[in-house]
Amino acid sequence: MEYVHHPLIRENTIERRSYQIAITATALMRNTLVVLPTGLGKTVIALLVIASRLHNKGGKALVLAPTKPLVEQHANFFRKTLKIPSNEIVALSGEVPPDKRYQLWNKAKVVVSTPQVIENDLISGRISLEDVVHVTFDEAHRAVGNYSYVFIAKAYMEQAKDPLILAITASPGSDIERIEEVIKNLYIEDVEVRTELDEDVKPYIHERAIEWVRVEMPKELKEVRDLLNECVELRLMRLEGLGVKARGLSKKELLALQEALQSEAYESGDQRLFEALSVLAEILKIHHAIELIETQGLDALKHYLRRIVVEAKSRGGSRASKSIIADPKFKKAVVKALKCEVDHPKLEKLKEIVSSQLKEKPESRIIVFTNFRDTAEVISRELQSMGVPAVRFVGQANRENDRGLRQREQVEIVERFRAGDIKVLVATSVGEEGLDIPEVDLVVFYEAIPSEIRSIQRKGRTGRKKEGRIVVLVTKGTRDEAYFYISLRKERAMFERLRDLKFMLKRTQKSLEEFKVGNLKDVTVYVDSREMRSEVVKKLYEKANVRVGNFNADYVVSDRVAIERKTADDFVDSIIDRRLFDQLIELKKHYLKPVLIVEGDGIYRRLNPNAIRGALATVIVDFGIPVIFTKSPEETAEFIVSLARREQLAKDREVSPHYGKTKMTLKEQMEYVVSSISDIGPVIARNLLEHFQTIENIAKASVEDLMKVPKVGKKTAEKIVRIMKTPYSEADKFVE
Repeated sequence: MEYVHHPLIRENTIERRSYQIAITATALMRNTLVVLPTGLGKTVIALLVIASRLHNKGGKALVLAPTKPLVEQHANFFRKTLKIPSNEIVALSGEVPPDKRYQLWNKAKVVVSTPQVIENDLISGRISLEDVVHVTFDEAHRAVGNYSYVFIAKAYMEQAKDPLILAITASPGSDIERIEEVIKNLYIEDVEVRTELDEDVKPYIHERAIEWVRVEMPKELKEVRDLLNECVELRLMRLEGLGVKARGLSKKELLALQEALQSEAYESGDQRLFEALSVLAEILKIHHAIELIETQGLDALKHYLRRIVVEAKSRGGSRASKSIIADPKFKKAVVKALKCEVDHPKLEKLKEIVSSQLKEKPESRIIVFTNFRDTAEVISRELQSMGVPAVRFVGQANRENDRGLRQREQVEIVERFRAGDIKVLVATSVGEEGLDIPEVDLVVFYEAIPSEIRSIQRKGRTGRKKEGRIVVLVTKGTRDEAYFYISLRKERAMFERLRDLKFMLKRTQKSLEEFKVGNLKDVTVYVDSREMRSEVVKKLYEKANVRVGNFNADYVVSDRVAIERKTADDFVDSIIDRRLFDQLIELKKHYLKPVLIVEGDGIYRRLNPNAIRGALATVIVDFGIPVIFTKSPEETAEFIVSLARREQLAKDREVSPHYGKTKMTLKEQMEYVVSSISDIGPVIARNLLEHFQTIENIAKASVEDLMKVPKVGKKTAEKIVRIMKTPYSEADKFVE
């Protein structure tokens, strides 16, 4: 075996493979997206590029991975292979305190981190990417929408003196728009694609047989399914009566229709659309039950049916669940399912396959992939009853009556699997990416999946160093068959489109120099640390200098203008618990020109419209605070930047996160003094001053005189008199 020789790579650690060397050559010249099946050494390519950049350029390298276990895995790999002191290769995650992260960042040559940590530290100003000579984006297909990769890539291209990006993934997807979005978001200039059929890859791939094992759906299960289909048909007819066509749509298309109807219903207030939404929610629930009985069997279906019944009977249960369980046909399907004793033949077939594999090769490692936790529980229990060392392997999230696996537990299970104490992992999607699961001899798809990304990730678990076997269990005449064909078609389409994109890039990619022009940040915005989770902050970071701290407002753009931002839901909640007015009083105490932004639609959804209008009137008229409505975090950020430019550039005002108002008029100072008395807000303060004209007259007034002022009751009047007329030496006798 020939090894890679490099001044920064330890001897005899990395096998020299021609396709990796060729890809590295491209990745050292241009920002490159590398698409390589699981198990063919994407991380080795990152290592080769990082070693070369650090050796020739100095600085530091940043490696981003979506999960903490994957971060630890990469950090350990680089410590074993790079000739760099291990304390200069650091792993960062949210569990490391900010001050400690700052110290680790400064001394490191290679930083491996989850992206959210880097994003937060960039926004907070704790770190800069100026001297970072290389960034690796692992699982690069995630670089879409608002994922942190998108933000970091933009910041890197703006800040770095000599930027270079490597994006690596086993599968960016077949959707051309998604692929183009990844390429655009990561500033990709070239694409390197390899499949197992490429000549330079073939020598490193072992035979991997794919078997389709078809099973017949029992008559008893078909009868339950047919009843559920009748339930769906009735609801499709109801939708058509409401003017909504949903017949023949896939689950994905039904979800898209639901989203479109929600938006239209809330904008128009049309009750027919709200009724259609409820019917559509019922269809989606019944569709899921049909999918379970076709692909999983009775146990999974019974778990799901019980959850629907419990939800329907609970106080806050959904309208859809209540309607479904009241349907006579659905009741009939439930009764038939509960009485049925015939289980899905997949389970018996799986037991045969696993038993046969372990009989022929006792040291085999096997992964069974399933989409559902309930099914994973059933399979692992059935295999254990046969004496097979099998363990359910699921994610960290806790579900109703179902505790997830903590990260430490996941790592322990993988180690036991590697050691052979466990022979079979029954895994949900957590086993597809993000953990260092060793090579396996057999991969079983308990059900086919319509995702080419997940399919490629699953298949990549076998056939790396020795022959592997893949079995796909398919129920004849069900969505199993359709899903499997969809997955294969998407996988082929993905590679075809990637190859086309490789040749299109030079014609369509914007110049990176053009990108750098026009990205100068001419204003500063102070952001309260509690707003860090908001998408607004990411958008602001692109357009302004952001300073993070603890302030008396969400955003401060000058020495007089500060902004309180609320989402539509939070705005309504703050009216209900009266938090809104307390917050605005506090804001007005500290800033001369406060502004309230309400972001998003639907403020009239949960509360009587008159209550909303009354609250808005109080804010605008009594508090004198303008209210701005925005549709999205992006629009909110645009408005804040516009305010900042007006204040800092047009008005030439200083930007200061001060803790008290400056340049207050005498009138405002008088209102401030009176409103500082507890239980007296700005409205009562103005009423008192308008009636008595001076603070001295208020201090001299009797309880009876004070009660003549609008909104001043007896208790408030007595409190004012007590505060104004009690000698300081006697004040400690009173507790307000």
